[in-house]
Amino acid sequence: MDADEVPSWWIFAGILLGISGVLNVIWGIAAISESHFFVLNTHYILSDLKTWGWITLILGVAQLFASGSLFAGGAYGRWFGVVTSALVAIDSLMNIPAYPFWSLCVFALSVVILYHLVKTPEGRATR
Repeated sequence: MDADEVPSWWIFAGILLGISGVLNVIWGIAAISESHFFVLNTHYILSDLKTWGWITLILGVAQLFASGSLFAGGAYGRWFGVVTSALVAIDSLMNIPAYPFWSLCVFALSVVILYHLVKTPEGRATR
């Protein structure tokens, strides 16, 4: 796709994907290193803090790749962004017992990204 043909909502979603990716990479690195920022003895739904740190880091890097592909005008990045944003939304909901406000903010950001990636240029959602 030519750079002039890239819709503005696609650019907006790419920017949000980049922001979410950076936040998830920072959060993942902090969780892997067991930073003092995190509350000790928090119960996660599955596994422990380091495991969720690795999952979040991998999803954040994937979101950054999807963002880069969107800026390049690739349709692959659009659908890869949909998948990564959906997985980040699920990941953030799994962290609610430990960090409810942060998790809901990341979930809301993921839903906004999903919306902008699946809607058509006319504003109607795809079927």
